[in-house]
Amino acid sequence: MVLPSGHSRGRLVARFTALGPYLREEKCSENRFFFDCLAVCVNVKPAPELREFWGWWIELEVLSDHCRYTHHTGLFDKQGEWQVTEVKGKNTSQRLQETWQQFHQHLQSSLQDLDLNLIPASEKNADSSAMTTTEKNNLS
Repeated sequence: MVLPSGHSRGRLVARFTALGPYLREEKCSENRFFFDCLAVCVNVKPAPELREFWGWWIELEVLSDHCRYTHHTGLFDKQGEWQVTEVKGKNTSQRLQETWQQFHQHLQSSLQDLDLNLIPASEKNADSSAMTTTEKNNLS
């Protein structure tokens, strides 16, 4: 399948998979991709399948000349669902910011190799080389 950008979906999936364990293929559709990161375990005592994590997730849409994304931070709950919620703890916030920035840089570089820009949905014409103010505030 060829996406609006002219690239095949398979080519993008291969590139996104190479970024690490972030792509969740079961949550993707034609030109939309879902990535997440379980960055900090809330409590290691419960069985692994019952643990909650602080983390982030993005939904990315591939368009003709760029990729538009929405970014969220919050809690991955016991039911395996993301909840937008205030992140607790300075160290947790810092870890989320670090993992997001690293992923963002790698994703942006990978897309630039395909002549695609990475743009936050909330800032259509913004320079996306750094986290937006909203994204930084979500981590605080």
